Amino acid sequence: MKKVLKILLIVLLCLILVVGGYVAYVFIAYHRAGSGDLEVGGSGDAKFAPGSEYKIVSYNIGFGAYESDFGFFMDGGDRARAWSKDRLDANLKKIASLLSGEKADLYFIQEVDFGSTRSYHFDERDYLTSELKGYSYSFAENWDSPFLFYPITQPHGSAKSGIMTFSAANIEKAERVELPVETGVMKLIDLDRCYSKNFVPVDGGKDLVLYDFHLSAYTSDGKIAEEQLKLLIEDIKGEYAKGNYCIAGGDFNKDILGNSSVYFGKSEIEYTWAQPLPDGIFDGTALSLVAPLDEAHPVPTCRNADSEYHEGQYVLTIDGFIVSENIEVVSSAVIDTQFAYSDHNPVTMSFILK
Repeated sequence: MKKVLKILLIVLLCLILVVGGYVAYVFIAYHRAGSGDLEVGGSGDAKFAPGSEYKIVSYNIGFGAYESDFGFFMDGGDRARAWSKDRLDANLKKIASLLSGEKADLYFIQEVDFGSTRSYHFDERDYLTSELKGYSYSFAENWDSPFLFYPITQPHGSAKSGIMTFSAANIEKAERVELPVETGVMKLIDLDRCYSKNFVPVDGGKDLVLYDFHLSAYTSDGKIAEEQLKLLIEDIKGEYAKGNYCIAGGDFNKDILGNSSVYFGKSEIEYTWAQPLPDGIFDGTALSLVAPLDEAHPVPTCRNADSEYHEGQYVLTIDGFIVSENIEVVSSAVIDTQFAYSDHNPVTMSFILK
């Protein structure tokens, strides 16, 4: 009996050492990249000028894995990785082709993986740059996760991901701006949020300042995304005060319609990433929110990936744009892909620099 107890104690001690060592590894591996200059690649021969109409597309591509039959484990689904290398490859090519087919002047793209277990270490930036030729671009990393041994049957692994901005006119300068994240254990889920800030010259001496972002989703109460947005707004206000044109766009991880359930139905579960924006957040800022919506034929921009896409699944609008007062919005819309390639639909906006 004593021998059995001794063996059990040794096994228990080993388990404690393994678990403790892993927890220590996760905390030690955690780091933040900070703010700083970004490398600008490619080149574009377009020129932006007041009075002309331009088009921008924003798309969270869900690291190429979220086909219509994909459910992600952090949303209640059973998948941690893309279905297979072949399916990921085919889906990424479809995403890149869809974007190219829009022939936009600007692109904001979120959740672009490189060197990640969940996406078989594909460098997804290559798919985009190979299809979107003739553009200047920048990339900012906003997700760098140590190896996650969960789910046990198919560990999520390590993940590196970021946001990518493309411009048909040359990006003169690009910066990574660090955003606040939650503290304590929650920082291990939220990781290294940021936005990229890209300067494109406009005829007449001013700049078009492009802000590409993907705000926090998996947080304790959703408040950190509000703090991130407030910081972003202050930055935009500063550039607008200099006379620059400003467009911010991406994944708010907030219900930017205020109450998407009016158009798409309610969810029985309250999600921290589905809360409405704070009342009056744009008051007195000379900035406007552009939330794409056709009230006659409303199309959501995001689905909850708790399972494959199906009728009755929780959907809402969390993707859109912010523009400064010196930009006239001509139109905005959601490209209805039926969530074929991602858990998001792309959103577009046509605009004129006043």
